[in-house]
Order: sequence, then C-alpha cells, then structure tokens
Amino acid sequence: MGPVPANTSGPEPTSPPADGYSCTIERTMAASAEALYRAWIEGFDTWFATPGAVSMDPRVGQPYWFEVVHEGRRHPHYGRFLALEPGRLIEQTWVSGQGGTGGAETVVRVELSPLGPGARMVLTHDGFTDEESARRHQESWPHILAHLDETLAPGR
Repeated sequence: MGPVPANTSGPEPTSPPADGYSCTIERTMAASAEALYRAWIEGFDTWFATPGAVSMDPRVGQPYWFEVVHEGRRHPHYGRFLALEPGRLIEQTWVSGQGGTGGAETVVRVELSPLGPGARMVLTHDGFTDEESARRHQESWPHILAHLDETLAPGR
C-alpha cells in the first residue's frame, strides 16, 4: 500500500471574538490513532522535541516542558495537559517564546479517529494573541505532522 495522501486543508487563521486567533489542520495519517497518541505522550522527542530535551508526565493537570533547537537557537515550550483520552484526544496548554506563541498560553487540541489502517487527525491550536503567530503555526503544523507520520512509518 502506498503512502496515504495528506489533507492539510483548513481555514486561514481566524479571530473568534474572545478567544484570540486560531488555526486548524486536518490530516489523514498513515499511522494508527493509537500509535499517534503514544508518540505524542511517550515519544515526543523522537519526532518533535530535541532528543533528551523533554519532561512529560502524561496525566491531566500535569506540567510538561520540552525544547526544540532550530537553526542553532533554543526554543523552550511549556504547558500542562487538560484532557487525555487514549487513542482519541490530547488537549494541552502550549506556551513558547518569541517566534512561537510570544509567551501567550494557547491550547492545542488533537482529535484522532480511526480511518482504515491509519487515522484522521484534526489539530486545533487556539488562543494566539495576534494573526501573525496563528499564520506561522498554520504553516508549520502540516510539516511537523508529516514528520510525525514519517517517523511512525513501518521500517523506520
């Protein structure tokens, strides 16, 4: 079976009245919902964070921290888990610095549903204080999710 086509359709960042700006990415993933869930809460430094630069206790209310080194610069991220439903849902606050959320506490919601041998993923990142931050994340998340799917591909 060939690769599952990605669908990264989603609206441009929008501005709900009180919640700030947001972005939504929908993607068909080759990996199963269960594998995606595990990778998100147990293997974050195998596909997103810098290897070894993560502290994550996947329980509702628990804080997490991870770091990404990109173009020689450190980008720490912080937050806490708001909801965890194995194989179905991850919701967490998400705070990063300049070039990210600008210190604003945003919310990332990852909804997973089985789709054949793979899964449908809907990622909503909400609460940006400006349109530019939402736009940057709207452009970045599809690449990050593609890397996640590639990391979980058989034979890797």
